Amino acid sequence: MVPKTIKRVTTNLKRNSFLFEQLVNRDFQQRYKRTALGMAWSVLSPLMNLAVMMLVFSRLFGRNVDHFVIYLFSGNIVMAYYKESTKNGMQSLMNNSAIISKINVPKYLFLLSRNVSALINFGLTIIIYFLFCITDGITFTPAMLMLWYPIFWFVVMNIGIGMVLSALYVFFRDIQYLYDIFLTLLTYLSAIFYTIDKFPEQMQRFFLLNPVYVNIKYWRLVVIDGIIPSVPYHLLVAFYALLFLGLGAFFYKKYNHRFVYYF
Repeated sequence: MVPKTIKRVTTNLKRNSFLFEQLVNRDFQQRYKRTALGMAWSVLSPLMNLAVMMLVFSRLFGRNVDHFVIYLFSGNIVMAYYKESTKNGMQSLMNNSAIISKINVPKYLFLLSRNVSALINFGLTIIIYFLFCITDGITFTPAMLMLWYPIFWFVVMNIGIGMVLSALYVFFRDIQYLYDIFLTLLTYLSAIFYTIDKFPEQMQRFFLLNPVYVNIKYWRLVVIDGIIPSVPYHLLVAFYALLFLGLGAFFYKKYNHRFVYYF
């Protein structure tokens, strides 16, 4: 079932490659339209957020954390990518309703184009992230080669969440405001600027219910500690991604023919 689905998606991407490229280019143009710095904001925005967090939280939480800048940066870039990918994905159907109503193309192409744009921005930020690692004295170990794993599954998870959100947004516009509130709560529950060591052990396990935190912790273990997480931890990362991708595929398959009536 899964290989057939992957083959069908790949075939549709090849068949509609020109449209997909145009969608990605359009997303970039709209994002940086009438801005003086253009794509530089992809790097400057997370750096500014990092600077603010360092200013506010370094004295409160940074004294007892080794490489606190990288600890903070790891959480910041993962959360920033998650927010951009899912929020843009949520509006992918509605923002392209005029095209969807006139042309019969797979609706997930519009979602994937938004995710490609977010992934490119994420990639640019990762370059700056590693430059910070060098200046902070982080030792580059073979364990860092495993970063492809959380990145891959995080992309898959964000696509799945984007599918769920974009389907809900077609029928329920208030989801955008509820999701903003949820993102605020998620930010505080993802241990971006604090450690969970002082929490009871049972409470620490509660954080593993947060898939964003699971990915953030993977980055910190590999980059800061030079440790490759356990096999069960790898399975947990993949589980969350496949769970949300399955939910997203279910929503798109169930409501595929009803989307047009609500545009």
